[in-house]
Amino acid sequence: MEWAEKQGIALKHIQPGKPQQNAYVERYNRTVRHEWLDQAKELATQWLWTYNNERPNMGLGGITPAQKPKNGRVNSTAEPC
Repeated sequence: MEWAEKQGIALKHIQPGKPQQNAYVERYNRTVRHEWLDQAKELATQWLWTYNNERPNMGLGGITPAQKPKNGRVNSTAEPC
C-alpha cells in the first residue's frame, strides 16, 4: 500500500461478496487453482510414489517402504544409530 501511495496510485476495493466486480482477478485465481495447483498435486504424487517404491531406506535395511513386509519385521543389516 505504501508503494502505491508513493506512485500516486489510488487503490479501490470491491464490495465484500461481489467477485463479479473484479472478474479478471477472479479468473486468474481460478486458473491458478485449477491448473497450477493440479500440476503441483501431480508432482507431489509422483514424488511420493518414488519415495515409497524406488528410494531405498537404510532404516529398513536398504529396501523401499513398499517392500517392507506386512508384519513389520525387516531383516536389517543396517547399523543402529
